[in-house]
Amino acid sequence: MGNTNHKELSADIIKTLHKGVVIPAMPLALNQNRKLDDRRQRALIRYYLDAGVGGLAVAVHTTQFEIRNPEINLFEPVLRIAKEEFDSFADREDRPVIRIAGVIGQTAQATREASLALSHGYHACLLSLAAFPEASNQTIMEHCRAVADIIPVIGFYLQPAVGGRVLDVDFWREFAQIENVIAIKMAPFNRYQTIDVVRGVIESGRAEKIALYSKKLAKKNTVVGMHAELAHLSELALTILHDSLDAFARMDAEQAVKILGSDQQVNVEFDNLSRLLITFMMEDTRHIKGALRVNWCGRSLERIAEHAQNICEYVIFLVKGKDIRHTSLEHIRSKYFPHDFDPELATDSASENLDDNTQA
Repeated sequence: MGNTNHKELSADIIKTLHKGVVIPAMPLALNQNRKLDDRRQRALIRYYLDAGVGGLAVAVHTTQFEIRNPEINLFEPVLRIAKEEFDSFADREDRPVIRIAGVIGQTAQATREASLALSHGYHACLLSLAAFPEASNQTIMEHCRAVADIIPVIGFYLQPAVGGRVLDVDFWREFAQIENVIAIKMAPFNRYQTIDVVRGVIESGRAEKIALYSKKLAKKNTVVGMHAELAHLSELALTILHDSLDAFARMDAEQAVKILGSDQQVNVEFDNLSRLLITFMMEDTRHIKGALRVNWCGRSLERIAEHAQNICEYVIFLVKGKDIRHTSLEHIRSKYFPHDFDPELATDSASENLDDNTQA
């Protein structure tokens, strides 16, 4: 397989990356003998994918650096297992998932790992610079360009306390100018060093082409992850409420019956939000407080949509004189709005009977 330039990545992948999504580091599933547990590893990957993550970073955590050692030799098996689950998910779901592989070591090792990741269909690599603790900017830059010649690169700014090093604004400016750099993950846990990254990217002239991710900047991840999903949920609930009040103001039973059942989409969005929040809390317990607050907000929005549906039911009662609560939507449409009813489009197949004499 030939080298991949970032321009060759699908538009969906680029759009997803720049939108801002949750991309957790994949944990390693080991059995009691500290051997790779294939079944549980696959189940763990499927959980993340089904939970709605925007991507998954494989073999990137510092605790997994040793899987490259010859006596352990798990780097390729882990990449392969994840690839197979990615492919299986892609066959089932029409949703892009960013595939990221960790790449470490000196240039010779890093380019081998980059080529292996590319051959397994990964979109980009998260490039660790821990192997260059005292190297000059020029030396590190040559290393980065060598890897970027093989696969799109996501820079990784790791704090010195866990194996990283301080990199100045001049480094990040030049790094961002590498055409195949598509993102930077910032984990310096220092606001001034984070500012150096942002400044360097802006001065590089490629700010619009490089996505910035940060675990420390919890507000950013919350906004692009939890709050973004909450915003979409609120838009749905607000639309249903607006339409319900409009139907009530005009005593429009025809409009009211069209709104009935639309809260199902809100329920689906709330379920998706709940799975996403669980992922946030599993990844970092510091997110539990914020995630629970977002969950309460989501639940309240779901209730708003349900109450808006109740308004529509009262509109139909006031206009038609019939209590249609606890009655299937198909039955309501077929009996009281037959001119708008299409059996082939009906989604509710319940067969409840309506008592015409029921009073509210």
